[in-house]
Amino acid sequence: MISINPYLNFMGNTEDAMNFYKSIFGGEFTMFQRFNESPGHDKMPKKEQTMVMHASLPLGPHNSLMATDTLESMGMELTIGNNFYMSVNTESEAETDKLFNGLAEGGKIEMPVNQTFWGAYCGMCRDKFGIQWMISYDKNQTA
Repeated sequence: MISINPYLNFMGNTEDAMNFYKSIFGGEFTMFQRFNESPGHDKMPKKEQTMVMHASLPLGPHNSLMATDTLESMGMELTIGNNFYMSVNTESEAETDKLFNGLAEGGKIEMPVNQTFWGAYCGMCRDKFGIQWMISYDKNQTA
């Protein structure tokens, strides 16, 4: 396992929140992507297209604070308690499968592990204790 990072969910104010955290922790975003940069964005409501799909702010050499806006059009509802994921970056697809399957057992799979359009092998689940997990392998990542 390479790292575990907090992944925060916001309801339309990810950009404000991440700029706030940047002002506190310093550094520069390594990724700041909007939904209008993803395939199929033209089918989304206009107001959601400019929302933040993924932002990443490094916190030291091996960890990042990451965030996204939740989308009402995708049936997402934000409540305190479901506004974060534990994001685990693995060292292989096999490790991704092992951790994901273990965490998903008795829980709920939100996104089955698969190859994503952004190049990662990734899945999302909620474990039997209600904790949300994002397990991901990106062969292009650096430790």
